[in-house]
Amino acid sequence: MKRTNILTTQPDAYKAIMALENFVISSEIEPLHKELIKLRASQINGCAYCLDMHSRDARKLGETEQRIYTLSAWRDTPFFDEKEHAILALTEQVTLISKGGVADDIYNKAVELLGAKYVGQVIIAIITINAWNRIAISSHFQPALQK
Repeated sequence: MKRTNILTTQPDAYKAIMALENFVISSEIEPLHKELIKLRASQINGCAYCLDMHSRDARKLGETEQRIYTLSAWRDTPFFDEKEHAILALTEQVTLISKGGVADDIYNKAVELLGAKYVGQVIIAIITINAWNRIAISSHFQPALQK
């Protein structure tokens, strides 16, 4: 059975999530940081649609194939800098919030490296992609095959 498309059946909800997305777009978060957040949360959530979209978006911004391929193992590679480590750790903990919340050391390190305002914007970006993931997964959005 075909799933309800929340984006068309609930236009007011779609507008509300787009308001969050527009906040993220206009935030001070560096473009590649935005894509790392979107990719890592989408990996954790298993959202094929968002993984496809954001890996292509990241490549358009100059992200390397190597970093995209190894993102799920970011702790075990030398490819990500200290700020990216803080962002990715925060992304994982906010996405998996039911596993114990956000640890003080993760949060404090992120604020130390990025500043409180940037961390606040990062948290909103994480929340937003998690909302998109849940819509796409529950609605069975499928990526189109690229030729």
